[in-house]
Amino acid sequence: MQQEFTRVFDILPYQEGRYPQNAAVNIFENNHWNPTSITQLIEKVNTVSCWMRNHGLAKGDKVGIMPNQGNLDWIIIDFACQQIGVIIIPLHPTYTSEELAFIIDETSIKILFVLSNKDLKTVDIPIFTLDKGGENSFHFCLNYSASSKDLTLLEQAKESIKEDDILTIMYTSGTSGTPKGAIITHKNMVSNILFTLAAFPLEASKRVMSYLPFSHILERSACYAYLACGANMYFVRSRETFLADFQSAKPYFSTSVPRVLEKMYAHLQEQALAQNYIKRQVVQWAIKTAQAYNAHKKKSISLTFKLFFARLIVLNRWKNQLGGKLECMVVGAAALRPEIARMFSAANIRIREGYGMTEASPLISLNRFSPGLNRFGTVGIPIPAMELKIEDQNENEEGEIFIKGPNVTQGYYKRPDLNKEVFTDDGWFKTGDIGKLIDGKFLQITDRKKDIFKTSAGKYIAPQPLENLLNASPFIIQSMIVGFGKPYVNALIVPDFMILEEWCQLENIHWTSPTYMVHNIKVIEKIETEIDAINLKLPNYKQIRNFIICDEEWTVDNNLLTTTLKPIRKALMALFIKEIDKSYG
Repeated sequence: MQQEFTRVFDILPYQEGRYPQNAAVNIFENNHWNPTSITQLIEKVNTVSCWMRNHGLAKGDKVGIMPNQGNLDWIIIDFACQQIGVIIIPLHPTYTSEELAFIIDETSIKILFVLSNKDLKTVDIPIFTLDKGGENSFHFCLNYSASSKDLTLLEQAKESIKEDDILTIMYTSGTSGTPKGAIITHKNMVSNILFTLAAFPLEASKRVMSYLPFSHILERSACYAYLACGANMYFVRSRETFLADFQSAKPYFSTSVPRVLEKMYAHLQEQALAQNYIKRQVVQWAIKTAQAYNAHKKKSISLTFKLFFARLIVLNRWKNQLGGKLECMVVGAAALRPEIARMFSAANIRIREGYGMTEASPLISLNRFSPGLNRFGTVGIPIPAMELKIEDQNENEEGEIFIKGPNVTQGYYKRPDLNKEVFTDDGWFKTGDIGKLIDGKFLQITDRKKDIFKTSAGKYIAPQPLENLLNASPFIIQSMIVGFGKPYVNALIVPDFMILEEWCQLENIHWTSPTYMVHNIKVIEKIETEIDAINLKLPNYKQIRNFIICDEEWTVDNNLLTTTLKPIRKALMALFIKEIDKSYG
């Protein structure tokens, strides 16, 4: 497409002029979806920009936002800051007081916007909430009466902002260490938006659903693209209303993270263990048929016939949980198991896995929606204008992924020490991810460089491939491989308790609660059987000798997952240190 915007906030007049929408942004209030037109959105953004200028905010100042789910207000605040050159600092609600204080101090945030009073932290800066009412409410800002002089000064402020100016500083959640802020300019983000518009199947007036946190860079950049293409954007209210919102909005596209798709896949597997024999056999047959589906290979007549009935009897009902109209999803942030991508694709929901990072604004590579440009088990082809190479390759042609391109950060805020570590002398950014190219073009991520460890026997272990094998078991929903400096490999295991309960009922095992069931000898033997089957596929030094069953799922809320839903290895090691030591005798 022809580029007609160079700064992110130019997207608003771009939509108004090219794809004007009466339902640009939609939120669920008073039992129905309430639309905001692009013209109304621009008016609200201008009002808040003027309010901010009149309250002392100027180009280069920092404003913090602490969003949970996305919604209209976060969009308004984001664009209002951009228009006057104020730099947005997204803050994850799961940050500790120490992390929050560090970021506020390092960036000198002047104002912090939070969802509600319950999100208030002990900080010495003005705080505004999205709660209605009162001078410390964001809605008080929306009621500001902008004069013609305010609007004239606003236009002058807009004109002063260049594409190389800083849009946002995104602090990476990380799995350990001090938070580090990646500097993202308008040019960085716009280059990614333009690729998104070319690669995602986005169309004006079609419905898209947003449910990842707005502090998540994938979701934030996707929302920019939705506005740029004139799609009708809908926001999920909460995790509790997830399915209800999908069913009422009936979107055709969404971004996602693997964890959400894993939960849906687990629900289908739970049905495969149903006590009704006929239902169990039908669901198991449908799953087996779906696993034979391969999007880039020609289907046989037999498979086409089987897929027709699998969709009719099972898969279409599964798809209807997401509104029945969903056609495409782009998945990022962590590895997606290939069997899950096959299952969704067999249900006529095209899943495309991508790879990105905050420092790349965020996309680095993506499986395309065009024929022949998708490969299950990979994260696709590097995006245009992105240079990518595999450095220090081993015998399997695996090595660290280096990148260079217009979307890559200029560095970390106030961290010249880190910048020297992550950038080569000739400008390549070291991602810290290990990967290889399949058929010379499809990128496959095999692990994180910092997660690879050596056992006391001198063998290098890459945890992620082993964890993917464990998580492929219907009885295991999360896992983490341990063994640094130890003689062999062990694992932390979180069972899928819904499926485990179904299995217990089939086996006439009395079910109580996860706290007690993880100690049940029959349950332990079942998990051991699953691991034994996996070990048959592995060389001796990679085999899992012992395991610890956890009685609680790892989540962002219990500080065991990052905001991109990756296990925090340091936190898990500390929490289960006694059990891990005991597992090694």
